[in-house]
Amino acid sequence: MRTLRSSELGTYLYCQRSWWYQQQGIESQNTSEMAGGTQLHQAHGQKVLVSGLLKLAGWLLLLIGLVLAIYTMVSQFI
Repeated sequence: MRTLRSSELGTYLYCQRSWWYQQQGIESQNTSEMAGGTQLHQAHGQKVLVSGLLKLAGWLLLLIGLVLAIYTMVSQFI
């Protein structure tokens, strides 16, 4: 009995015929489209990462601004 991988289960659940073709060793005929989709997903992943870093930078700058504003207010009363 061979071990099933989770990607195999995903392929089977998405398209049983595709899973069967893989089991038979038949290559997909749309490899160029799949490569394009992979590139699209990588580009999207990079944009998501950059947006997350920019969001973090924005929160840090807001925190620094609040600390400086509080420091300025407190230093005026001392």
